[in-house]
Amino acid sequence: MAQASAPPVEGAPARFTHREIMVTMGGLVIAMLLAMLDNMIVAPALPTIVGDLGGLEHLAWVTTGYILASTVATPIWGKLGDLLGRRFTFLSSIVIFLVGSALCGMSQNMGELVGFRALQGLGAGGLMVGVMAVVAEIVPPRERGKYQGVMMAVMPVAMIGGPLAGGFITDHLTWRWAFYVNLPLGVVALFVCWFTLAKLGRGTGRVRIDWTGAALLTVWITALVLITSWGGSQYDWGSVQIIGLAVLTVIGFVAFVLVERRAAEPIMPLTVFRDRNFSLAGALSFIVGFALFGGVTFLPQFQQFVQGASATNSGLLLMPMMAATMVVSLAGGALVSRTGRYRALPIAGTVLMAGGLGLFATMDTDTSRTMTSLYMVVLGAGMGCLMQTTMLIAQNSAPLRDMGAATGAATFLRNMGGSLGVSVLGAIYTSTLTDHFSSVPGAAAGGNGGGVAQMTPQVLRGLPEAVRHLFQQAVTDGVGAVFAWGAAVAVVGFLVSLFIRHVPLRGFAAPAAENPAVPGSHLESDKPAPVAG
Repeated sequence: MAQASAPPVEGAPARFTHREIMVTMGGLVIAMLLAMLDNMIVAPALPTIVGDLGGLEHLAWVTTGYILASTVATPIWGKLGDLLGRRFTFLSSIVIFLVGSALCGMSQNMGELVGFRALQGLGAGGLMVGVMAVVAEIVPPRERGKYQGVMMAVMPVAMIGGPLAGGFITDHLTWRWAFYVNLPLGVVALFVCWFTLAKLGRGTGRVRIDWTGAALLTVWITALVLITSWGGSQYDWGSVQIIGLAVLTVIGFVAFVLVERRAAEPIMPLTVFRDRNFSLAGALSFIVGFALFGGVTFLPQFQQFVQGASATNSGLLLMPMMAATMVVSLAGGALVSRTGRYRALPIAGTVLMAGGLGLFATMDTDTSRTMTSLYMVVLGAGMGCLMQTTMLIAQNSAPLRDMGAATGAATFLRNMGGSLGVSVLGAIYTSTLTDHFSSVPGAAAGGNGGGVAQMTPQVLRGLPEAVRHLFQQAVTDGVGAVFAWGAAVAVVGFLVSLFIRHVPLRGFAAPAAENPAVPGSHLESDKPAPVAG
């Protein structure tokens, strides 16, 4: 196992051998899998949980509480890693996640479950940003692509395996094991990372927490997440509650920016946004989250209502997209490590993303599963080009001393893009579906008076053929509108990607040899000739 060494000079990355990196990656992959897998496993168990604990009115908060806590915690964990050291904060986030998981499994009522899910989300925020920040510290930028490609390949495993595992656990064990299953995996990750990360530095040594900035960040992020969670569902978009939250978001954000500009150790250093590539990568992360996650969320609606797939099968039918994401992510990471070039990947990724979403927008009630699978491959290839490359660009544009904060900011922007995408595109889907179905006289009556809100695939199969066809057409139109808007946003992403500059990736160097071209960076000192693409 790695031997402890003298504390590194501030700004100098720890040196890890290839063997040490591979052992460490085992623990990091498990930690990332825990963070991504949790919601996927819990989702199939939610109906059983409500039946056991009651509290249907709090059902949404089982998910919202987790998302809210993890989103708020992400940039804070990132900055704490810079101040206190990556090892301490990452191990702390694992412990918090495991404690939250155990308490969730022991919940006796819905209020306890929501509270413990929030605690679990606090830990999950540290897992997501911690994994990427640790990889950035132990792997040179030139080699980082192939390792981050492995991390991004975890996402397809979580999206496909999560619902299957959750359904199996719920059917054959008890819903409480949807939370307990995290414990053995988390203990393994904790054990591995405890030893393998011992060589990491202990932060800057200046432990000055920006409590005011953290509080303001929490206020405006919380308000924004509540808008995206409640708007158009629990409250109308023009309601007093939503407008009040919007005002609070704006005021909190402005106050946050003013405080961060003056703080000695800001939670989210605004200086990282001065680098053009970092700002562009952040904008691209937001756009990717909005278009991809916002659009893909509604694909199962088409598969279940129009193509007749079951809930489990609709998850399996996403496999072509996830397989393409995994293959392209791994191949792209290897390509970046071999050539040192990455600018072409976000450009190609946004083109494929826009093309895939545009193809989905052309679907009709006769579109076959084979055809949608082909569309998924195009979209999945775009995801594979973008997911890890945007993070690589963001990290390559930030100094090592701010690596955690930069990673947290990039992760935060992607998560917020996904949250806003689901909310906004969800409002478009619901409006289109309701307008199309309700405009047909007698359609609601044909649905037994339940209307669109109570429609399920089981109910739909029992309706008269004419009404069933009308509803399927309405679903198709709604999903088509969602993907059309997603494609339009992806085109904006393509335009953003054209402005990304190619900054050559190099190996680690001592602080005295830092690259003057990128202030505070940890690139080699030899200044290479400009590279165009």
